Amino acid sequence: MRASMLRTIFIGLALLAWTGVAQAQDAIKIGVVDLEQAINATDQGKKAAEEIKRKTKAAEAQIKPIIDKGKALAEQIQNQRFAISEDALRQKQLDLAELQSDLRAKDAELSGQLKVDYERIVGPLRQKLLDIVRDLGKEQGYTLILERNTPGVVYSREALDVTDEVVKRFNKKG
Repeated sequence: MRASMLRTIFIGLALLAWTGVAQAQDAIKIGVVDLEQAINATDQGKKAAEEIKRKTKAAEAQIKPIIDKGKALAEQIQNQRFAISEDALRQKQLDLAELQSDLRAKDAELSGQLKVDYERIVGPLRQKLLDIVRDLGKEQGYTLILERNTPGVVYSREALDVTDEVVKRFNKKG
């Protein structure tokens, strides 16, 4: 008798817990947003992408002469390695190593500057989009809105995506 009574209590508690979980799941509303897509879909984002592209081309133009000089020197070393003295060959190799070092330093400098420029240009836009996502979440009763391209988000149904709504609100705000 005691075992059957315990079993009945256990089954009752399990049903209560299951019913509570089911009701709680109905109240959960989850959304997903692709901020990169949203940035690229806005007019300001398109202007930002053009500016980043311009700055990238300018950086490439600064590096190109060093690359060209290095290629020419490497070719010269290859073609003349048997025709010039060892000292002259060693000097050209040292010059090439110096050019390679200069190239790495310039590349690191320009890459760092491009990252700073990207954050300066895209950062405020991203922040505005995040503010819109927060407002959307509050207004429409979302429990959670995840960024699509973040670690941990492996799959989401398309119906959960709020990116288009975020872009529409952003463009409406101007």
